[in-house]
Amino acid sequence: MSFIRETIVTTVNAEGRVHIAPLGIIAQDDGWVIAPFRPSTTLENLTAVPFAVANYTDDMRIFAGCLTGRREWPLVAVQDCPVPRLEAALSHSVLQVVSVTQDEIRPRYFCRIVAEATHAPFTGMNRAKAAVLELAILVSRLHMLPKQKVDCEIAYLSIAIEKTAGADERQAWDWLMERVKAHSAGG
Repeated sequence: MSFIRETIVTTVNAEGRVHIAPLGIIAQDDGWVIAPFRPSTTLENLTAVPFAVANYTDDMRIFAGCLTGRREWPLVAVQDCPVPRLEAALSHSVLQVVSVTQDEIRPRYFCRIVAEATHAPFTGMNRAKAAVLELAILVSRLHMLPKQKVDCEIAYLSIAIEKTAGADERQAWDWLMERVKAHSAGG
């Protein structure tokens, strides 16, 4: 099994338009692999501009927001990089595409780290943050998972929300649950 780090990846297209997406990047050798599914804006952007920023954040609203149509998050320019980072990033890594392994479903962009910086301290995790992240992953796969599995996972994850969530985690959870309910209703 590979080590996967859940991040928010920022990329830009040839015109400089920013795209923000939650992605698990895969550790490989001395770099990271970005493996977006086809079709995707991240894939198109990496082809046009072979740089990405892996944003390490504990703001679960960004993960949830990206999956529920809320993609307007403040950005900050990164020195010597065409791609900005999230203002809410605790730290970030600038990734440059070194090679691409083509695949009909999920090409793999191997990236080397060309710069890293820390912006704020990591003050710890709570179970609600982890639960929101897991729900975000479920939401991204609703079209592939049986309803019973989704319902069972939500029942378990909701315990952490009830016991440990702050206002931000509750908001992120609510956004994702709206998406689950819309999917269940056929929307």
